[in-house]
Amino acid sequence: MPPIAREVIAVPSRTPFVPTPLGSTLLARMAAPGGATRSEIVADLAPLFSHKLSPAEWRRTADHLMGELTQAELAAEARGRFTATPEGIDAATRFLGIKTAAPIDWPAIRDRLLLAKGLGIECEKSSRLKMLARPEGLRALILQHAFNLPSKKNPSPAKLRAQLALVALERAFGNKIKTGLGKGSSFTAKAGRTLAGQLSINPRDFGTDQKLVAQLAAEQVGALQQDFESLRAAILKRLGSTILDSQTSIEPKVVTAASEHVPVPANDREPPALSKPRSLRPDLAGFARAVKAAARTRAEGWPGNRKAFISHVWQAIRAAEPAWDLSEIEFKCMLAEAHRMGSIVLANADLKDKSRMQELESSAISYKNTVWHFVRVED
Repeated sequence: MPPIAREVIAVPSRTPFVPTPLGSTLLARMAAPGGATRSEIVADLAPLFSHKLSPAEWRRTADHLMGELTQAELAAEARGRFTATPEGIDAATRFLGIKTAAPIDWPAIRDRLLLAKGLGIECEKSSRLKMLARPEGLRALILQHAFNLPSKKNPSPAKLRAQLALVALERAFGNKIKTGLGKGSSFTAKAGRTLAGQLSINPRDFGTDQKLVAQLAAEQVGALQQDFESLRAAILKRLGSTILDSQTSIEPKVVTAASEHVPVPANDREPPALSKPRSLRPDLAGFARAVKAAARTRAEGWPGNRKAFISHVWQAIRAAEPAWDLSEIEFKCMLAEAHRMGSIVLANADLKDKSRMQELESSAISYKNTVWHFVRVED
């Protein structure tokens, strides 16, 4: 008897479930050794979302996702504890931007991996991410990322001040000079700190490099306080906002209700867009032309040796170019840089006239080992 033919029925393979960023955040908590209970997941992740979702909304959202992840076999529940399956661990490591699936406890996930993701530096080397564990290191990483400063481990506040002063000088020139500027360390500590202070929401001299760095770091992550815990909390909340904004697959009413009815505290607002250049700021050539024109109207002396007090030139520039919106420290540092690059010529007062001491003092620009008081006028 011939063999009976058997019909082969093709079983379609199941499309892999791809968790949303919010689901991946829950998996990151479940991937810690020992997993977590339902209440631990809700409590441990609440700091990321409490500024957007009410406690009831967050609990309902988390419950929905736990069920979804379990059904998709990315998580497993046993005796009231949720753990990530191997597939869930893979999804969590991709979300966190790490290559290893080695067990990592929850505090390390929260304080290193989630912080790094919140700052957008999750791809940095682990040696750099260790800086997140110290207040000085966290502030340095915030500023290095926000202002695109050279990446260096453990930079001193003085080094950061010099780098920030250079950023402020670039912005003073409308970000139209990207190469050729001198080093920010060429300015005196006070001048460099005051110049770097122009990057703040409330520009001023902060008195010390440490205070300058602390304030700018807090502003960049939207924290009202400068202490370590406030910085970390602000970064995690900002990460939570990004995750919720990208969320499209869970209970739209939850996210919509939160965005419409839950007010955002003042310390959770996004920091202002400080990185946008002022389009009306002059480039080097335009600045030099305006300075020379202003100096001619205020020049004193005799042909071949005509000079204008820097303070007088500043008054003329402020009146003639209000659209530049320059501060005096920006103007003086731009003047020093234009002199260094040969676009204008500055001079110092060898013999100080005591009757004009106020004008000399208000004109003074300290740069390296020199103090300038005048702009030379070419006849």
